[in-house]
Amino acid sequence: MALDENDDMRIENNYSLKAHNTFGIDAKCRQFIEYATETEALEVAKLLREERKPFIIIGGGSNLLLTKDYEGIVVHATVKGVERHGQSLTCGAGEEWDTIVARSLEMGLYGAENLSLIPGDVGASAVQNIGAYGAEAKDLIRRVHAVEIASGKVCEIDHTACEYGYRQSRFKHDWKDRYLIVSVEYEFSETFEPRLDYGNIRSELEHRGISEPTPQQLRQTIIDIRLAKLPDPKVMGNAGSFFMNPIVSKAKYESLAAQYDKLPYYELDADHVKIPAGWMIDQCGWKGKSLGRAGVHDKQALVLVNLGGATGEEIVTLCETIQKDVKAQFDIDIYPEVNII
Repeated sequence: MALDENDDMRIENNYSLKAHNTFGIDAKCRQFIEYATETEALEVAKLLREERKPFIIIGGGSNLLLTKDYEGIVVHATVKGVERHGQSLTCGAGEEWDTIVARSLEMGLYGAENLSLIPGDVGASAVQNIGAYGAEAKDLIRRVHAVEIASGKVCEIDHTACEYGYRQSRFKHDWKDRYLIVSVEYEFSETFEPRLDYGNIRSELEHRGISEPTPQQLRQTIIDIRLAKLPDPKVMGNAGSFFMNPIVSKAKYESLAAQYDKLPYYELDADHVKIPAGWMIDQCGWKGKSLGRAGVHDKQALVLVNLGGATGEEIVTLCETIQKDVKAQFDIDIYPEVNII
């Protein structure tokens, strides 16, 4: 069966992906398919097996940089729905992540407050292990419901099998484009235990005269902090944090701390420290600077922006230039968090 002969799901040919990436890059794909149910996911898997053409799976496009037209099939989930079972929520892969955070609080389920306003879909949260302000999606994910493309089987994947790490999972590596995610089950807590010691959360709460925040107050504070330093992609194309914060040895950190009095860091364990990539980029003089039509945001150096009409290649050139400068000054490699295609 040819892809465009199926009437049960959305299929478009020579389709612009501009609305599906927050950098606003107007790249096209040969064919675009959306599935809205498990049944449709099974059908898409069958079609992909029969077509034997290159394909990629995308989420909301908030972690994607397109550098050229894609001569293959792009698959996107629009599965909706939220079901509660005790302290757990099973959420459709096409649900907006921040909507789930808001709904969990409305239901008296806690643990996602620090992940407020992170862009993207539920499916992408399981792939990317999204995180912010000391919290990660892996803290909540219990299992992923998906269709295996090669076999056409419906699978329940336990979170332990996903091998989650800092912005990493098997879905990004050996499982890349192996599954069509249908839904994700998150387990929350009915007891609110705020995490306030990451970034400037506590100082911002103090500025507001709040010593013991409610869940909604913490969520709103996180939202306001993000809005103050991150550009709206509808106004200025971007994908949020472009680079991952590097993890270095304690010895490397101590060597740098001897050179830089105010070196920020987050201790991970007795032997490893995380250093903010944005701070290093700022130290290299890139904050607020540009290279052609691609630039570094003037309020947050971790964010690369499309200043208007930039191509994916221009943003990659900026990325590589920054990487070289950080390596030269700090002898540390920084890597994109964004998926470059």
